[in-house]
Amino acid sequence: MLDDTLKAQLQQYLGMLRQPITLIASLDDSTTGAEMRSLLETIAGLSDKVTLDTSGKDARKPSFVVARAGETSGVRFAGLPLGHEFTSLVLALLWTGGHPPKVEADVIESIKALDGDFRFEVYMSLTCHNCPDVVQALSLMAIVNPKIQTVVIEGGAFQTEVEARQIMAVPMVFLNGEVFASGRLSVEEIVAKLDTKSGEREAAKLNAKDAYDVLIVGGGPAGAAAAVYAARKGIRVGVAAERMGGQVNDTMAIENYISVLETDGPKFAAALEAQVRHYEVDVMNLQRAQKLIPASEPGGLVAVQMENGGVLKARSVILSTGARWRNVNVPGEQEYKNKGVAYCPHCDGPLFKGKRTAVIGGGNSGVEAAIDLAGIVQHVTLVEFADQLKADAVLVSKLKSLPNVTIHVNAQTTEITGDGSKVNGLKFKDRVSGEEQLVPLEGVFVQIGLVPNTEFLKGTVELSRFGEIVVDAKGHTNVDGVFAAGDCTTVPYKQIVIAAGEGAKAALSAFDHLIRQPVVVEPKSEAAVASAA
Repeated sequence: MLDDTLKAQLQQYLGMLRQPITLIASLDDSTTGAEMRSLLETIAGLSDKVTLDTSGKDARKPSFVVARAGETSGVRFAGLPLGHEFTSLVLALLWTGGHPPKVEADVIESIKALDGDFRFEVYMSLTCHNCPDVVQALSLMAIVNPKIQTVVIEGGAFQTEVEARQIMAVPMVFLNGEVFASGRLSVEEIVAKLDTKSGEREAAKLNAKDAYDVLIVGGGPAGAAAAVYAARKGIRVGVAAERMGGQVNDTMAIENYISVLETDGPKFAAALEAQVRHYEVDVMNLQRAQKLIPASEPGGLVAVQMENGGVLKARSVILSTGARWRNVNVPGEQEYKNKGVAYCPHCDGPLFKGKRTAVIGGGNSGVEAAIDLAGIVQHVTLVEFADQLKADAVLVSKLKSLPNVTIHVNAQTTEITGDGSKVNGLKFKDRVSGEEQLVPLEGVFVQIGLVPNTEFLKGTVELSRFGEIVVDAKGHTNVDGVFAAGDCTTVPYKQIVIAAGEGAKAALSAFDHLIRQPVVVEPKSEAAVASAA
């Protein structure tokens, strides 16, 4: 099952185990069961610190638990954790075996402090690039805190269970039998959802921080580049972001970033964060900006208020808040989100195997999604508002060659229909004839572009009619000391390489602004004074 190269790499990793572990398997006579046995025997054969026990009695078969020697509880994998989840398996082996995780110490302490009965079930697919973060977060939590149980379930191996629970998007997380969350989540986000007082404590931490020379709001390619370029000037830099990497985390393949032949979004996002932290930038994750307060005088401090109530101050601010998937805004979209309405064909496409789906949008992302889905589902209906598809000619040609794809242009989506629990159809109107059609189907993938994350700036910073931050050639906004970069701005062509370049430019502009400003001495926070004493 594992080739020689992968076996050699795995053996090297298993050499990092500090204590013995046991793989307790509950197997059956299925093909997946046989493959699981083979995989576990291979793993056990690569290290004398790994023992295989096939006497497991779990109701879900095939499955196995990664446990410390002498124990019977740990992280359970139901189905084969291969594909994108092989790394999750390796990390579960290492962490259970005592190898320390690369997670901030305060996060580990927060996990240990959680008190209660937490039984997590996370459904994933092997092609989902968003799933590993959630799987790894919940695995770590189960390993660190014995009051937390985590079962990782591969949806393809337990299709009856998936259908019974009406799971139509992954990752999907259940806590104690009830839906807890869907979509990408970091370990910090999960802990914050469980610890209701974490927001208050985080706000207090933010309020206690001294002012930055440059504060960057947003952690995507633009924000990361701005942080690196600013930090290299030897000044105090902070990054407040909902998640480092931003929407790059949701990108499957990256093949056009110069000097990087091929990578994927999560790897690229991790590399961005690693380089930012290398320059000792103060990174503050899970932070969503709520309000920008301009400086009251030249050389004064700009303030950014966060949703948790905390306020950060800086001599200059770079806005790099990026963009998010645009909603089609028709009846049924919100009601059936994650119940047939999806936005990531790579993640959720396998859940619709053999079913009928639609893609809304005829640009590159829409056509690529339709091509991708056509290899999995029974039929794809692509609906485009304009009179022709806007995707690259080579993609359009490929799409039209597929036998299980129907294309409708001049088609205005009017409703996503359902039976109260899941999607059952898509309505659209022919913009030429006025005729309305209903297409029976089980899934709708929305692929109609992006909307900038700038709502909190209305009335403070000049925005275009599309909500983008208006910037000049150097990244200046109309507010003194405030700069902007990336997909949230009026700069054309929303590409990673362009966002990174604009972030670097904004950082250089911010530094140029700083060295030309009068110095205004601000009093230190009480916490900082106490620390100095």
